[in-house]
Amino acid sequence: MAYDFKDARVLIVDDMQPMLSLVLSILKVFGFRDVHIAHDAEEGFRAFCQLNPDIVITDWMMEPFDGVELIRRIRRDPKSPNRFVPVILMSGYSHRARVERARDGGVTEFLVKPFSAKDLYKRIEQLIEKPRKFVEADNFFGPDRRRRAGDDYAGPLRRDADEFKKITQMEGDDAAKLLRELKQQISETGRSSSKKNKD
Repeated sequence: MAYDFKDARVLIVDDMQPMLSLVLSILKVFGFRDVHIAHDAEEGFRAFCQLNPDIVITDWMMEPFDGVELIRRIRRDPKSPNRFVPVILMSGYSHRARVERARDGGVTEFLVKPFSAKDLYKRIEQLIEKPRKFVEADNFFGPDRRRRAGDDYAGPLRRDADEFKKITQMEGDDAAKLLRELKQQISETGRSSSKKNKD
């Protein structure tokens, strides 16, 4: 789907000029006109408070403080004009501990470097098509850290509602066997409760 980005305001925060130029160029190709840049997280937070952008795209590794700290300030600082702003965090490191740290810091989307224009477009599309609810807890404020599992999800099932999903995915003999077992359990429960009532 093609989007009209001309009225959306974006802030890019990165201490590397080549990366700033690259992201700026890609956003211009997408049709963004109102794009602003900041050269470190401190300048980035000041620009964020002043501009109140619709999207923030920030690098992780910066001085005097990093992109995750910038996100924390956006989410928690009383000066923040919009705690709910979507933030895309860019990083050259994608191992699980880093992604989890970013997620726990309140990031909306994670973008691994090097990335293509298509990768960045997909993250922006996610922000539009699948916005995430925000959660506020004692030590966290940010987008819901759990991704909703789609119908094609094949990972471990951990929630109560997943038991029903497991049953609906069964076929033929497995489903029939499970139904027989459930019937037997219900029957045994009924017998034991009527026996107790008699006693």
